[in-house]
Amino acid sequence: MLIVLLVIVADQALKIYIKTHFAIGDDVPMLGSWGRLHFIENEGMAYGMKLSESPIGKILLSSFRLVAVVFGFYLLKRLINKGYSKGLLICGSLILAGALGNLLDSMFYGLIFSDSPYSCFSGNYDNLQNMLQNHNKEAVAHFTSFGHGYGKFLQGKVVDMLYFPLLETTLPSWVPVWGGRNFIFFEPVFNIADAAISVGIITLLLFQKRLVHLPGSEQQAATTPDALPETNEING
Repeated sequence: MLIVLLVIVADQALKIYIKTHFAIGDDVPMLGSWGRLHFIENEGMAYGMKLSESPIGKILLSSFRLVAVVFGFYLLKRLINKGYSKGLLICGSLILAGALGNLLDSMFYGLIFSDSPYSCFSGNYDNLQNMLQNHNKEAVAHFTSFGHGYGKFLQGKVVDMLYFPLLETTLPSWVPVWGGRNFIFFEPVFNIADAAISVGIITLLLFQKRLVHLPGSEQQAATTPDALPETNEING
């Protein structure tokens, strides 16, 4: 549960800072040339994917997230009580924390924030300090009294800001379909919650045999012989 709390605190702290200091489209380098803080919002799933363009689709997605998170806490508690491996519990905690982090945006951000505008003041900056000094403070979102934000319950937008375009090139003309087009790796803009979900799922997929096993099964396998020895003794 500590992992869930740490991920939620880090995720929400960064989202609130970005929401209240950046206009949509603001872009600031970080980690040298390795990555950027690039503020966007989305109404859908991880990495900006959408279930539907309509408000009903957003409500359905947020409701599904809510049910999944509640069931996730129940399942994680059962795994803890049954004594499953720490590795499995850590992966489960990361996935659950990521789902909860984005769910909080969907549930409450529309109720407590004004809308983030697409402003003529947004753009690329050399560093964060330069942006904060030259930014129009009225061109960013602000906290509102509860229920007087830009949206309703379960209709908040998810805040994304982490952008790592590690490779940008033009694909050779011989590449099918995409030949000659500009290619960026890694192009999606995401947040800490998305990263937690991805790390948890990828780790489970790569190490599932080591992580997913019944409690005590390794000890039982170690103490149980692979096969019974054959006896050819003749009783005299």
